Amino acid sequence: MAKESMKARERKRERMVAQYAEKRAALKEAGDWDALQKLPKNSSKVRLHNRCKLTGRPRGYMRQFGISRVTFREMASAGLIPGITKASW
Repeated sequence: MAKESMKARERKRERMVAQYAEKRAALKEAGDWDALQKLPKNSSKVRLHNRCKLTGRPRGYMRQFGISRVTFREMASAGLIPGITKASW
């Protein structure tokens, strides 16, 4: 399980990316690189990292399900994911 502070930091980045998306796109279109440099670093989409929605684990993320491989394996063996059984993997 990831630390709450790490999960909170990632949520803050997501909000900041959404907040500055239009302004960032307009500055890129205009080619105003100096103004783009003055925006907060965390407002860049590149700084986002995929994390498990349940545990916050940053590694082994499965995009199709939005969870980490460890969580996926636990849920699949418990029968919590439809269409996935222990025998199918």
